Amino acid sequence: MLSAFDARQPAGTYRLVVDEEEIFGLSFLAYRRTATMLHISAISVQNDRHQVVEVDPEELATALDADVLV
Repeated sequence: MLSAFDARQPAGTYRLVVDEEEIFGLSFLAYRRTATMLHISAISVQNDRHQVVEVDPEELATALDADVLV
């Protein structure tokens, strides 16, 4: 259960998008995460609609680790 949701989401495959921006001024290429977004099916699935919810990446990693243990 992620705090970004009011209820549990059904099991399945979800699209996860991580936005990053380049960190300038370094002697090597590096990026910083600016957002982590999970795409979920909308309540009304007409016309392939979906919702995009920003999630805490650490909370998501903890939830995924817990899923592996179940």
